[in-house]
Amino acid sequence: MNQVAEKKNGALAANIFEADANKGAQNISQEDLALPFLKVLGQLSPEVNKTHGKYVEGAEPGKIINTVSNELYDSIDVLPVFYKRQYIEWQDRGTSTGAPVAIHEADSDIVSTTTRDKSYKDRLPNGNYLENTANHFVILLGKSPTTALISMKATQLKVSRKWNSMMMGIKMQGKNGLFTPPTYSHIYNLKTVQMSNDKGTWFGWDVAKVGPVSDKSIYDIAKTFAERVGKGEVQAKHGSEETSSTPY
Repeated sequence: MNQVAEKKNGALAANIFEADANKGAQNISQEDLALPFLKVLGQLSPEVNKTHGKYVEGAEPGKIINTVSNELYDSIDVLPVFYKRQYIEWQDRGTSTGAPVAIHEADSDIVSTTTRDKSYKDRLPNGNYLENTANHFVILLGKSPTTALISMKATQLKVSRKWNSMMMGIKMQGKNGLFTPPTYSHIYNLKTVQMSNDKGTWFGWDVAKVGPVSDKSIYDIAKTFAERVGKGEVQAKHGSEETSSTPY
């Protein structure tokens, strides 16, 4: 006799879906997926502008947004899995396609060819400018852990350095003495705070350590993601919208 799977909340039972796990996705590679950016919304972010095509209901300056799902957060818990600093080459707005002209690694000597202009941008001989960008690949924790990227630039580079120092400052006792655990061994809470200088006021990141991760399955997800990023299998696709939330 055929056994009928029970429905739960109007949906088919999970065992039916599990039997066909990953079907239909055979041809989807990393190139076909969008890695979400977690960014801080600012006054000029299109998501807060009700007349803009990218407006997101409920969005306001100081909120954190997932650029793929458009979910909004007041704060997030993440596991940092991989750090990579790069120099991203941009054209000025109005002439830009919305994508970087090029991405240069942190050890590139291209910075030595730049000159600082009146707006404090590092200009290349071709007229483009470089942004020193700190990329933090993370696992966004919640009901369903999600891979994501947090990019910090300009004034947020100070926050990035503080976060890196917090991670490197953790020491644990092992059989051979003290050691530095992997960055994805500890959870961090990120929220936003208002910042200002003589150029203006904006919202930026604030990072606090929560404590060690306790779920082995989440730890394994983070470890796998870290390995994939380290091998170059995961690439961040920077766009102009990811660079506009912190103006200074």
